[in-house]
Amino acid sequence: MAADSRSSIDPRSGFSPSTSIFHSKRKPIPLPTSTQLDVTTFISSRRHSGTIALIDASSGRRLSFSDLWRSVASLSSALSSSHSIRKGDVVLLLSPNSIYFPIVSLAVFSLGAVLTTTNPLNTPQEIAKQIADSRPVIAFTIRPLLSKLAATSFPIILLEEDRISEDDSRIVSTIRDLISSDPIQFRRPEPVMQDDPATLLYSSGTTGASKGVVSTHRNLIAMVQIILNRFKLEGDGAPETFICTVPMFHVYGLAAFATGLLGSGSTVVILSKFEMGEMMRVIRVYGATYLPIVPPILVAMLSAEKPLPLGSLRRVLSGGAPLSREVIEGFKEKYPTVEILQGYGLTESTGIGASTDSAEESRRYGYFKNPDATQSTLDAEGWLRTGDLCYFDEDGYLFVVDRLKELIKYKGYQVPPAELEALLLTHPEITDAAVIPFPDKEVGQYPMAYVVRKAGSGLSETAVMEFVGKQVAPYKKVRRVAFVKEIPKNPSGKILRKDLIKLATSKL
Repeated sequence: MAADSRSSIDPRSGFSPSTSIFHSKRKPIPLPTSTQLDVTTFISSRRHSGTIALIDASSGRRLSFSDLWRSVASLSSALSSSHSIRKGDVVLLLSPNSIYFPIVSLAVFSLGAVLTTTNPLNTPQEIAKQIADSRPVIAFTIRPLLSKLAATSFPIILLEEDRISEDDSRIVSTIRDLISSDPIQFRRPEPVMQDDPATLLYSSGTTGASKGVVSTHRNLIAMVQIILNRFKLEGDGAPETFICTVPMFHVYGLAAFATGLLGSGSTVVILSKFEMGEMMRVIRVYGATYLPIVPPILVAMLSAEKPLPLGSLRRVLSGGAPLSREVIEGFKEKYPTVEILQGYGLTESTGIGASTDSAEESRRYGYFKNPDATQSTLDAEGWLRTGDLCYFDEDGYLFVVDRLKELIKYKGYQVPPAELEALLLTHPEITDAAVIPFPDKEVGQYPMAYVVRKAGSGLSETAVMEFVGKQVAPYKKVRRVAFVKEIPKNPSGKILRKDLIKLATSKL
């Protein structure tokens, strides 16, 4: 950038009037300059004082960093020598959170192969679509999920300790067999470069069909550096202990727990699935200091009758959906010794796009085989159109208001659902809420609320509408209410509005 445009940047907001661009006020993060580098080598070469890398929460099994890197080397060697996995091959990982998830991911990256993950809750038809698009040559999964790969013919490796017992010719090995063998020295036919693809993750599809998003080794390396810098995990300080509640198949979990945090020497305690009681036990038993979660978990912690015992916990890291001011302030009041940090990101940004660094701040590439979607997302100069409605304040803080595609159009006025949802959550008898556009011939759309009442509450539709109506402009009023047991959300905590819209309009 030319010196004159740099000098025109407002030091307070980071805005440059000459280019109309907001610039980050953070210090630049150093990145490796070598073009030949894979993310696994980058992570494993980092110096730290950590001893235990991974802990399985249910069994208590611990994996040291030396065990981790020996397992990664053994698996990458076996994949190359026994299964001919090469640079550019796509490897499918279909599994819930597991101590093996990072091992498989890092081994795949080290070969220059491309990792594609999918939600274990997806239907066989949804998984089949992703397979048809990404064309994996081999898959890792667990026995209970084999039926979801019934229509496939590629070889499968089971992520289990037991020997092969199924009468299924596709099953060629178990993870135990591959990581227990001594690694064989092998040479990659081609060097892995930073600009080579590393992951092929499919976007959540909250506003349309799911799309394959390609991220390179450079993307992941940059994200590792960002995570270590944002969480202040660099240096020789005492290793932190993180609880992994978020799904590793999602960019949030993959970037943080299967790659980023392992470069800091931190210990990651892995929950195969979320359950509040189990999470609280793990926090206490393992002396957790950091808890990355999605907003619904944070709201549940806030809704508990009494403050939950959080032990040594110092920081909660929230991402996946916005937190309202009311939730942040309420959490701070209930758990005054725990800081809340927020992160905003996308699959397309390989995770974190913006984040807060302190409690005080919190109180303020393209698409795979889809050129049309890529062109609509990346402009000619390489800027990413996130699809989010945001604004910067005079101090350069970024505020995410809502999704542009989700704005409700009432008589030409635009109503952000997130604003009304935040307001509804302040009601003492409401534990969760979602607002959708309901079609209307006269006004176009009006806000409809789906509400989860607290146990025993007799809250009525009229009471909900009156509660909102007293606090918002007339065009923002909620004009229809339905009570439900839970709000449908994807694994990262985003409300699945399209499901609610389909439910609301099914009787029209």
